[in-house]
Amino acid sequence: MKNSVLHKANTRGNANHGWLNAYHSFSFANWYNPERVQFGMLRVLNDDTIAAGMGFGTHPHDNMEIITIPLEGDLAHKDSMGNGTTIKSGDIQVMSAGTGIQHSEFNPNHDQQTKLFQIWLFPKFRNVTPRYQQITLDKSLEKNDFAQILSPNADDAGVWIHQDAWFYMSDFDANFSKKLGLKKEGNGFYIMNIEGEIEVNGEKLEKRDAIGIWETPEIEIKANTDAKFLVMEIPMEQ
Repeated sequence: MKNSVLHKANTRGNANHGWLNAYHSFSFANWYNPERVQFGMLRVLNDDTIAAGMGFGTHPHDNMEIITIPLEGDLAHKDSMGNGTTIKSGDIQVMSAGTGIQHSEFNPNHDQQTKLFQIWLFPKFRNVTPRYQQITLDKSLEKNDFAQILSPNADDAGVWIHQDAWFYMSDFDANFSKKLGLKKEGNGFYIMNIEGEIEVNGEKLEKRDAIGIWETPEIEIKANTDAKFLVMEIPMEQ
């Protein structure tokens, strides 16, 4: 497909630390691929599995929009802004790191692992005041539709960030198809298939495959099986 890049699941970077098994869609930590540094303003898409009772100690971030989407289990969060919360499967969390924050994340359960996506986007504005937001998503909205879970607008559906990006979570029945158009001209789409099998503009994606598409005003996604996936509309340039 013209103006697209296919990222098969088995081409991602992988770092298995025992307590953490992380798959990187883009260059991260010790895994570097010059052709996989970012997609537009999307810098990080990590697919993490955290062992029971384990997690990330306190560490810093700045000038990054950080989105966490738990897929299974819970994640306890503490930060230098005074937040101490737990996010669960079905929630979404965002932090605007801005001028700088410190936070820790760990799996509070001693009998099950936690699986999550952590996503970093470059912000539209540098050195903003750090902020934190978390909500519980209405999963019923995901059924055979594009349920908006993130946008640039505080009064819109989902969480908001300092970037002209829109995220959608979907849960399609087999053989269902639907089109989605760009919210902002010049943006691109990055689709991560969570489970099942889908086709994006005719390109097949199996579990954890992803595709980036740009210079295309709309996409059509068809589910070949029951499928769950994440669609991200991302600015291609700052």
